[in-house]
Amino acid sequence: MEETISARFSDDYFNITLPNELNSASANSPAWNAYIASQIVLNTPMLFSTSQLAKYFLPGASGSKNAIDKHHIFPKHYLTQLGYTTDRDRNQIANYTYLDYATNIDISDNAPEVYVAKYRNKLGEDDYKKSCAEHALPLNFAELDYMEFLRQRRILMAKVIKQAYLKLCQQ
Repeated sequence: MEETISARFSDDYFNITLPNELNSASANSPAWNAYIASQIVLNTPMLFSTSQLAKYFLPGASGSKNAIDKHHIFPKHYLTQLGYTTDRDRNQIANYTYLDYATNIDISDNAPEVYVAKYRNKLGEDDYKKSCAEHALPLNFAELDYMEFLRQRRILMAKVIKQAYLKLCQQ
């Protein structure tokens, strides 16, 4: 069994196959679920938060309004203004993250260059860099062209999944 697992989860899988699997607009795909599971395994807090993502996936964690929301990193309305009019383009897995409800409302449809500056100042440079690393975000993601952002983020998401996989292999 270990031989089969090693053959499937090779460096080529994490460097080539998985980033390609993350090139999807299916937010319930195995690749998306692997990414979220990886954040839980790695005890990752939600983006721009100290609250652990895992606690929101426990049974009974949500009341009448979801405590967390799946949010577009490059908001949908903002992308539409840039000319991205299809859901296939706007709803890419690599454009999603979970945010706590208050952060989601605060970010709303603001452009990344607008909201990132606010949270970068609020967190401080070290915590901002840590948050970006934990969430597979290039440090300069707010300044990137959207398609380049997606390309870079898929690679970083695959690295997060690999990190969680390796952590599980050590147990």
